[in-house]
Amino acid sequence: MKRILILTGTLFLFLQSNAQPYLQSRAVDVSKDFEDFSNTYFFADSLASFDPSAASGIISWKRHSLYARQAFNTTTVLPQPLDMLDFPETQYENDPQLHFSIDFISPVTVRLRVYTSPVIFPEEESLMLYGIPPSDRSWKYSYEKGSHVYTGQAGRLVIKEYPFTIMMCDLNGKELTRTRHWADNDSTQIKVLPFQFIKRASDNIRSINPVFSLHPGEKIVGCGESPTALNKVGQKVHLFVTDPQSPESDQMYKPIPFFLSSRGYGMFMHTSAPVTCDFGASHAGASRLFMADETLDLFLFWGKPAQILDQYTNLTGKATMPPVWSFGTWMSRITYFSQEEGYEIARRLRDNRIPADVIHFDTGWFQTDWQCDYVFAPDRFPDARKMINDLLADGFHISLWQLPYFTPKNKYFPELIEKGLYVKNEKGGLPYEDVVLDFSNPQTVSWYQEKLEALLKMGVGAIKVDFGEGAPLNGYYASGKGGLYEHNLYPLRYNKAVAEITAKTKNETIMWARSAWAGSQRYPLHWGGDASNTDIGMLTTLRSGLSLGLCGFSFWSHDIGGFVQSCPEELYRRWLPFGFLTSHTRVHGAPPTEPWYYGEDFTDAFRKSAELKYSLMPYILEQAEKCTKTGLPMLRALLIEYPDDPAVWQVEDQYLFGEDILVAPLFENTGSRFVYLPGDKWVDYQSGKTYTNGWHRIDAGEIPAVILVRKGAVIPHVPVAQSTDRIDWGKVKNIKY
Repeated sequence: MKRILILTGTLFLFLQSNAQPYLQSRAVDVSKDFEDFSNTYFFADSLASFDPSAASGIISWKRHSLYARQAFNTTTVLPQPLDMLDFPETQYENDPQLHFSIDFISPVTVRLRVYTSPVIFPEEESLMLYGIPPSDRSWKYSYEKGSHVYTGQAGRLVIKEYPFTIMMCDLNGKELTRTRHWADNDSTQIKVLPFQFIKRASDNIRSINPVFSLHPGEKIVGCGESPTALNKVGQKVHLFVTDPQSPESDQMYKPIPFFLSSRGYGMFMHTSAPVTCDFGASHAGASRLFMADETLDLFLFWGKPAQILDQYTNLTGKATMPPVWSFGTWMSRITYFSQEEGYEIARRLRDNRIPADVIHFDTGWFQTDWQCDYVFAPDRFPDARKMINDLLADGFHISLWQLPYFTPKNKYFPELIEKGLYVKNEKGGLPYEDVVLDFSNPQTVSWYQEKLEALLKMGVGAIKVDFGEGAPLNGYYASGKGGLYEHNLYPLRYNKAVAEITAKTKNETIMWARSAWAGSQRYPLHWGGDASNTDIGMLTTLRSGLSLGLCGFSFWSHDIGGFVQSCPEELYRRWLPFGFLTSHTRVHGAPPTEPWYYGEDFTDAFRKSAELKYSLMPYILEQAEKCTKTGLPMLRALLIEYPDDPAVWQVEDQYLFGEDILVAPLFENTGSRFVYLPGDKWVDYQSGKTYTNGWHRIDAGEIPAVILVRKGAVIPHVPVAQSTDRIDWGKVKNIKY
């Protein structure tokens, strides 16, 4: 049985007889399209011509088809040269010759563009890029035995004439990675399809598949907020925005088409189309980047992780510094229903001496729970403006939930239809029962921002930017593009709309968003979605944060204790230090989330973790400012600071909080754990004991986590205050460890 999925005029054909149906808003596996026998395959064969001064040329592509070969009851798939069957035959090229170009962006960054059509569109403004990429003239050209070589500050880009190869090398000529050619299969019986593009028989649309080499011991990290193992080698990673319901599967709220390698290179796939990255999953020696885009637009970076992140965020934008109050405690649950509850939460936080700066009202501040209409329910919030001002006077900022989908019973539903502010289907109607705001339409953005602006002018501090993963894949957008290119861009447009109206109204850049795409890091901040209340939910939450941080997201948070149920007390205790030693801290989920409902002893434990963060506020703000200048994350994988230590590339259950504090949470109910210490010596923050580098089993302290400080580091502290606006910055005390 053949299953056909219509994607904005593009047909993805799944030929497996037992294939499961595609589920709305689940990741698209682009690699399936490159297994279809009905498609035509074009392999990059040779360099037909090249102009060194312009760094551009022509690639000769060879036309092939796939066929099945059986031998000794084993069936394999092989390509074979194909004589063109298009008619009239005199009008088409059997083996097309198509353009490619190279732009030098910085001394360590190159842009490679490969076209599968003779039509080259004028360059348009990209939402993913932070302005027009610069041009660099420092690269030096040479010609060496059939290869065009450009040498930069940290490495070499080699373009080999035959077989056509793009190679990244270090300054000594050592290969970092290169595109694979058909000749690379001579020594193996697994015939990996090399660098190619396809023309689909279903619709004549083209998609491209650059294939690069993988080397023994190579590690690949990045690709967004991925909860799977930090090292992506051996995995197939789908870069397609989804609502995975929880960070414990291979789906992602925040896929990012960027990764970096332990061999000293990185790649940014500048596309909003779905991508499937096969990092040695189907063949150990190949990174296969299956793109639904017809053009390859690939930025290549040389350097260590921190240098690559700096270069990548120079292109796509660095995070703006959030306001100081946002680094304090956010208290929430699903949900507070009245201003009376708001006052009560504020009172009990202060009575229990728990430092806090934000109270969040989730889905219940409207008249009808979940029905977003931007109006406080008048019977439960008789004077919302007074409540907001009263809480602000007590050091509490207000955060409000909302989403970009409007059900048929929402009062704005008819207006949005009448004004055409929604994503449309092929007929101009609704792809879903809901209206989905079309943020590619400037009129939609204006309508939406007016609603938020009224709330922000009332005194609201931040908007929770929930959902955004369900943009119709079969939709038509005001941008003139279909869902194939707009689905992944939707979170970025959504993030931008909220962040910009908040900055305009409040002169502060802050939001609380769940979905993202490349460029969203410019608009802090994002949180990790609906984690389960389990040990594994805690671990995959950390993995997710580390992976997202490796894509230029400086600020990130998560729901302490998980979201789905009321968190078991024992797990909640262990989760607290992880949550407080993250750039931003929120308690949220099924009630009760408030510590006093767990008892006095737990409230004391909660207070200790909160006070720890507030005492470290000078360090946190100092590190945050550095992150906005470097593109580094506050929640930091060890490999960023210690890239030459091979052990740290697979450490995924501990992290650096800034550059000087190392945190190893307890993921099981034990009082100690093994911790890997890179570099030189580390001092236990709680016991004062000094450890050398390497593996150690370390006891947790009164705060149930292993917390260490790099030996010799100076960590500034302040006396604990009940909110950040009451911190006495004149009493900063520097402590050397």
